[in-house]
Amino acid sequence: MKNIAVVGSGTMGNGIAHTFAQQGFNVALIDISQPALEKAMAVISKNLDRIVSKGIITEADKIKTLKNITTYTVMTEGVKNAELVVEAATENVEIKLNIFRDLDKICSPETIFASNTSSISITRIAAVTKRADKVIGMHFMNPVPVMKLVEVIRGYSTSDEVTNLIMETAKKLNKIPVEVNDYPGFVANKILMPMINEAIITLHEGTAGVEEIDTVMKLGMAHPMGPLQLADFIGLDVCLSIMRVLEDGFGNPKYAPCPLLVNMVMAGQLGVKSGQGFYTYTAGSKDLVPAARFKSKTKAPVSF
Repeated sequence: MKNIAVVGSGTMGNGIAHTFAQQGFNVALIDISQPALEKAMAVISKNLDRIVSKGIITEADKIKTLKNITTYTVMTEGVKNAELVVEAATENVEIKLNIFRDLDKICSPETIFASNTSSISITRIAAVTKRADKVIGMHFMNPVPVMKLVEVIRGYSTSDEVTNLIMETAKKLNKIPVEVNDYPGFVANKILMPMINEAIITLHEGTAGVEEIDTVMKLGMAHPMGPLQLADFIGLDVCLSIMRVLEDGFGNPKYAPCPLLVNMVMAGQLGVKSGQGFYTYTAGSKDLVPAARFKSKTKAPVSF
């Protein structure tokens, strides 16, 4: 495969496009919003500048990578030559299903479809197409250009041939692919999200404050980032969506999202992207400051 289309130019989409393009693939980056595409290309350029400054790639490598990406606002044009389409839209079931219905109508019957979903069933996505054997999950980690893992999720009907091809393709991206089966949350989020939810419950019950909870997990469990800070980084709306998928998929009340998480999402406090979640984020500042309602009344722990 040489020609890749990426649908969605947000944080994950532009990271996926960057990663494929840097390894020499021809990438069509597709979004209905031209300003979103312009922002995505600016982000990719900035991220490339960062690794140029570290001596990892040259300025010529950066220019070549950017030339490997073409942007489109019309999906039919963007996927015209694609051998692999990677969907990276928002984590919403209906939005994703509609995208795959459309893709199935306009793409060549031989085109492989991959979803970057972090929790939604690949089998369910494949069911709205006429190529269930060619639908697979490629769950990249954020930030995509940096993180090595790709969860490769095979749906109920995904063929061995497609699975092997996607595993090899991930390796060509200098990633480490791990094959997993199609169950709610897969591996990463089936383990991670209940932990984050439990941290929110611990805060909600008043056992400890935001800084205290994150400090225990960083110093006690050697986590590079506390679970509440990580939730802000992922997006509290995304965390809530994944918990809902786990709760619905397993029918087990242990996956019910904490009421505090539900309320924060309803209030629009989504973490880094909204400027406030468990912490308050100020442009240009790297200080980690708990949101006013969560500030500890005790002496703050060691900062990082």
